[in-house]
Amino acid sequence: VHMQEGSVKLPETVTVSLGDFAPWCLEAFAARLDGHVEIAENGFITLKKADIAKEGYKLTVTKDGITVEAADESGAVWALTTVTELTAEGEALPIVTIEDAPHYGHRGLSLDCSRHFFTADEVKKVIDQMTRVKLNVLHWHLVDDQGWRIECKTLPLLHETTGTYYTQEEIRSVIEYARVRGMEIIPEIDMPGHTRSMIAAYPHLSCFGEKTELCQFGGIFEKILCPGKDETFEFIEKLLTEVCALFPDDRFHIGGDEAPKTEWKKCPHCQALMKKQGMKSPQEIFSYFVLRLEKIAHEEGKRCMFWDEASATNGLSAGTVISGWHDLKACTETVDRGLPVIVMPASYCYIDMKQNAFDRGHTWAWLVDTRRVYALDPASVTASAEKSKLVRGVEGALWAELLDHPDRIAEYQAYPRLCALAEVGWSRPEVRDWNDFYVRLTGTHLARLDAMGIGFHLFAPEIKYDHGVISAASLPHATIRYTADDTDP
Repeated sequence: VHMQEGSVKLPETVTVSLGDFAPWCLEAFAARLDGHVEIAENGFITLKKADIAKEGYKLTVTKDGITVEAADESGAVWALTTVTELTAEGEALPIVTIEDAPHYGHRGLSLDCSRHFFTADEVKKVIDQMTRVKLNVLHWHLVDDQGWRIECKTLPLLHETTGTYYTQEEIRSVIEYARVRGMEIIPEIDMPGHTRSMIAAYPHLSCFGEKTELCQFGGIFEKILCPGKDETFEFIEKLLTEVCALFPDDRFHIGGDEAPKTEWKKCPHCQALMKKQGMKSPQEIFSYFVLRLEKIAHEEGKRCMFWDEASATNGLSAGTVISGWHDLKACTETVDRGLPVIVMPASYCYIDMKQNAFDRGHTWAWLVDTRRVYALDPASVTASAEKSKLVRGVEGALWAELLDHPDRIAEYQAYPRLCALAEVGWSRPEVRDWNDFYVRLTGTHLARLDAMGIGFHLFAPEIKYDHGVISAASLPHATIRYTADDTDP
């Protein structure tokens, strides 16, 4: 960043010279300026192609206008996102030159829409908020024990049994909304565990074919898909043929986490499979299942992603990416096996955890506040320069068991923790500093979040006790309420 004296305000209608860039890279910028953007030959903003890293950009602001240099549309999108960020409260732009590029290519959030259903418009709002801090992947968790959220025309009982779901038209609309904001959508259909919504619709997919219902609460449940039946894989092939066609990007998450093998140990179909394949344990059935899923996904033109339980499977494709959620050790084990990893350990990245002891949220990964998220160092999973290339990025996770109330709790859980995660993913480790981040966050960025209409969690007030007097000081956005009689304020 090279600052100079002076500033310039955006004109009421911003004109843009596109150069060799596709017009879609202006869509998010125009929406954020309420449509006051026009394409012109000699615009106030000029876009130029340049030899710059993927998603990187050079933004030059002078009193005469703005020049954006980027290698592709994604870089142009992030440059224009910076412009809207700097002018969120109507400020003038400083005279400045900014050269910037992300450290990691994958900077994401896993959003659970099974346990709590977000409407298509709500998902779009999440996407817009994420891309304002330059997160570029929505890992869309669409299926779990509590609900199936994808309209499936070839297997309609899936969505009919759940009753609340996204139509295929809505899914395409969300994908396009994300694309023009520089975001990839990775859908997830978790298998073989967390599949009660599939089994409730088609009971024959389980080991014993018993009728079952959707789960009404979170947890890990023993009734999962049966790998010992050929019809299970015939069903999956039919399912993925339809669902993969909905999502144009090439990555597809197939889960693989938290799959109890209790029923497999008793199932005659699974036992017959073990005997036929010469397997010695149910864990080998799991590996067999994972490899068959990978093959099916490849046939549909997709690269697979799995949770880290699958990383020990021998024979995984080199292009398969692992989501390392248990801890940093799981991420280290993944790269030691030669597999790419997304670093997202729960104790740093699960933003459904409480931020302090009094918040609504889970605690099984303990308290995860903004400083904890910022402390994540993805590079720490390996000391090997070669293996460090396998660390592909970072991701937060917002699981939805406790997002039913109060209103806007999803935003409150997400921000400012996603701001911290975004900086972990974007900035090089050597330039990150918590104290500097905190000053920038509380000095200007929280006000910008407020101007963007984003609800966020405020840092706790500073409490002091001195000679019998208790005093409290908070950030400007906060109102302190208190009682002296032990009742709730």
